[in-house]
Amino acid sequence: MNFSFLPKFLPYFTDGTVVTISVSILVVFFGTIIGILLALAKLSNFAPLKWLANIYIGLFRGTPMILQIMVFFVTVKMTFLPTFPLGILNVDLARVVPGIIILSMNSGAYVAEIIRGGILSVPKGQIEAAHSLGIRPGQTMRSVVLPQAIRNCLPSLGNEFVTIIKDSSLLSTIGVMELYNGGLTTASTTYITLEPLLFAGLFYLVITLLTSQLINLLEKKMSKGYVK
Repeated sequence: MNFSFLPKFLPYFTDGTVVTISVSILVVFFGTIIGILLALAKLSNFAPLKWLANIYIGLFRGTPMILQIMVFFVTVKMTFLPTFPLGILNVDLARVVPGIIILSMNSGAYVAEIIRGGILSVPKGQIEAAHSLGIRPGQTMRSVVLPQAIRNCLPSLGNEFVTIIKDSSLLSTIGVMELYNGGLTTASTTYITLEPLLFAGLFYLVITLLTSQLINLLEKKMSKGYVK
């Protein structure tokens, strides 16, 4: 094994990791919001909303993510956005922002089904009890149903979050300098093809394992509060 590239090219991996983690956090945030809105639309009694949600979810779940990334990037050009330095890398927002948007839209389609399952798992008796106490439907959803739904589906949400971290590597197809692209750049520059990719894989493994541990801790904390 030849890791002689490390002294010179290590910043490509460390700075790429910062980009990967930052993109993943933003995608998780916006994807969760989109997912909650889609889940509520799909459970709505208003038929047009339900149809639109079904079309959206079917479209994003039924086509390859790499295709969605390329189509969105080519269609929505954001060349007015600036580029700023991050260590030795230049973060081009004209590529990063469209990537975050399309990954969030894709993730929202999957999160919607997870949240919908979580909402349906909340006993109807609790909703009826809230209504009998005079709590409005909107407040019942925010204060009674959604907290329990998110707790119930936290393991599935955790899997989706880990998937987002790995899928963020697809943004390399539009030139985003994230962790995988850092490995590719190192390989193409040094002509050492295998080791840089294995090193990038090690970074992904550490990030996903730490994320899984954090989600497990959060799940235990929320479950403990539920027992009390």
